[in-house]
Amino acid sequence: MSLSVSNDLLDQARAGEVDDAAFVACVRDSLPYAWATITALVERRDRSGSDFADNHVPPPDEAARGQLLRCLASDAMRGALERHFGVRLAFQNCHRVAVFRPEATEAYREFVTPRAQILNQSPELVDC
Repeated sequence: MSLSVSNDLLDQARAGEVDDAAFVACVRDSLPYAWATITALVERRDRSGSDFADNHVPPPDEAARGQLLRCLASDAMRGALERHFGVRLAFQNCHRVAVFRPEATEAYREFVTPRAQILNQSPELVDC
């Protein structure tokens, strides 16, 4: 299961639309490693003033890796986090998350190219 959904949030979804704040809180509480990783990248990018920040450190264990994969593979979760943080997210391999300023289109385009994906490969990441 990707998220631990409270009964109140489930009732809200059954009744109609779920507001972003409630959904983001559910993601934060359900996927703490993914949340902490993305939050740290946003803060690092903000401090540096650069167009993007990315993570090169593999998750500490399979549970953490699973959180990143679930979070970034879900269009709903990815979109809610992008709106919440005011960023554009990108993902390579099993751990390389990047946060981009929305206007940093050239840096984003470069990060998501096949060339960048290939250059980010290493033998230890073949089966991550």
